[in-house]
Amino acid sequence: MGFSLVEIDHVQLAGPKGCEEEARIFYGKILGLTEIPKPENLQKRGGCWFKFGRQEIHIGIQEDFLPAKKAHPGFIVENLHLLRERLELEKIEIKEEPPIEGRERFFVSDPFGNRIEFLEFSS
Repeated sequence: MGFSLVEIDHVQLAGPKGCEEEARIFYGKILGLTEIPKPENLQKRGGCWFKFGRQEIHIGIQEDFLPAKKAHPGFIVENLHLLRERLELEKIEIKEEPPIEGRERFFVSDPFGNRIEFLEFSS
């Protein structure tokens, strides 16, 4: 083929108009991601972007927004139990799914109802 996919640069999630402050609380304050500026030519669309490591999460505004209930990003976490405690402290509902051998995992919904998976691989 002559090419190879290397890694994911970003994941785009949608939110309703005016969701930026809720996104900043959930993705920034609760999950600890760093907000980065959107390119100037995209700022008028609304939304906000966050970065962790080399990856980014883009929260985009969708006029006819419906949350993603099945499709979801899966975030690898170090010390998954500490994240679980943090989310419980924030009164965020944790949803369990059938286990997958070699990893612990759980799901939450972001403030707009998008499904998010957090997982940690066992050694």
